[in-house]
Amino acid sequence: MAISVAESALRDLEEVQAWYVEQGAPEVGARLVDEIFQRVEALANHPDMGRVVPEFDQSFLRELIHPPFRIVYRRDTLRVRIVRVWRAERLLHLPTAGGEGS
Repeated sequence: MAISVAESALRDLEEVQAWYVEQGAPEVGARLVDEIFQRVEALANHPDMGRVVPEFDQSFLRELIHPPFRIVYRRDTLRVRIVRVWRAERLLHLPTAGGEGS
């Protein structure tokens, strides 16, 4: 199954790295982003491995937890699209028009 990453998720990952740079630990940010991409790669063969996002309870909107982050993705018939990467304690809000973030 193909995997794609929305612009919104790429921005989230850039913000993660920037925050760790500000904290004086750029290597931690780089490692976390690498680990997130490794987790995402597993979705190609196991697209349902994440749980359904509890805020929405829709089977196509799922998430992987990679502490301290939530990797939110949309599972369609032919692809997995990563839509957000947020801190795990943050509640999920998606735009209603246009769907899945850029």
